[in-house]
Amino acid sequence: MNCRHCNHKLEHVFADLDFSPISNDMLGKEDLQSSENYYPLKVFVCDSCLLVQVDEFKKADEIFDSEYTYFSSFSSTWIKHTAAYTDMMMQRFQYNENSLVVEIASNDGCLLKNFVKYKIPVLGVEPTSNTAEAALKIGVNTVVEFFSIDFAKKQFVEKQKLADLIIGNNVLAHVPDINDFVGGIKLALNKAGVVTMEFPHLMKLVEDCQFDTIYHEHFSYLSLLAVKHVFESQGLEIFDVDEIPTHGGSLRIYAKHAENTLQEISPSVKKVLAKEVAAGMDEMAYYEGFQQRVDTIKYDTLSFLIDAKRKGKKIVAYGAASKGNTLLNYCGIKGVDLIEFVVDASPYKQNKFLPGSHIPVVSEEEIKAYQPDYVLILPWNLKEEISEQLSYIKNWGAKFVIAIPKLTVF
Repeated sequence: MNCRHCNHKLEHVFADLDFSPISNDMLGKEDLQSSENYYPLKVFVCDSCLLVQVDEFKKADEIFDSEYTYFSSFSSTWIKHTAAYTDMMMQRFQYNENSLVVEIASNDGCLLKNFVKYKIPVLGVEPTSNTAEAALKIGVNTVVEFFSIDFAKKQFVEKQKLADLIIGNNVLAHVPDINDFVGGIKLALNKAGVVTMEFPHLMKLVEDCQFDTIYHEHFSYLSLLAVKHVFESQGLEIFDVDEIPTHGGSLRIYAKHAENTLQEISPSVKKVLAKEVAAGMDEMAYYEGFQQRVDTIKYDTLSFLIDAKRKGKKIVAYGAASKGNTLLNYCGIKGVDLIEFVVDASPYKQNKFLPGSHIPVVSEEEIKAYQPDYVLILPWNLKEEISEQLSYIKNWGAKFVIAIPKLTVF
């Protein structure tokens, strides 16, 4: 396998999570009698450009299809985040009715609807038709397509309407051809335009052993050092960066055409780069030893679940999230002998089964009826939101559990 950015041969293994199904491939009851496809989940780090990555075992257009089950608008935390982002960008860059705001991987329009309220022309680019349909229903102009150089030529260059702002939240990690993706941004961006991209910070993944954020939909795991390489190779320059709390710790980068002198380079770029270098992220030694920490979490999680069941305790999970599926599958959890069911707020996931583990997904009402002793919060990055939402479980003495960064009962 060669690096998807610089084509350098990959020889350094960062983590090996064995074999796993595609984390968002939820199953219907009829699927439980059929065989399920598992793919290697081995992560490499490039010793040339520092991009951490998995191979493309299942094509992106098979993963992000019309049956995609993630809809942004079911998280109150994310809704607040997108509203705050929109207000900040409007104040900073003063967009108006003559501007064009484009979001790549716009999902159900959760973010762009905020710009629509400001009466700013928008375009969502979303490959999953079911989420795009939801966006169209709330008045967010959306095309069903993967973003690429070819798409940018047809949609923006040939139509002579370039974007003043291009947004990409949690999509940069999801593209198998990262050079083509960023090259398309270069073509679609107005000469004075701005790009913002948010992605989970690899430094936080390593610090807090967030191995459950590794799954096949995430082709790359990103540091500012690596992203800077990629953007500069396509003629784009990062001029600012924010460290933000989403997804357990993310970066929001701001980029522009390299030839654009309107935006000064913020000291924050040098600060975050220096922080990564100080941590050792520019050396291969930084990426060693991660596997042992992953296995410790696996053993601690299994020990807790087995011990609790031996004591006759009832255990359920909350959040049918991709990260939860990575945890459950690497722990080898199958069926309902350890976890009775998982609750999720999204009706698109309810009455389905988790890939690999085949644990049923139900509505929140089942928690109240079952009255479990423990609720394992799988999307630990939303533990405050979820524990507040489910605070009533304390009425019967139940407790919450998270597995990452370490097994914690509260």
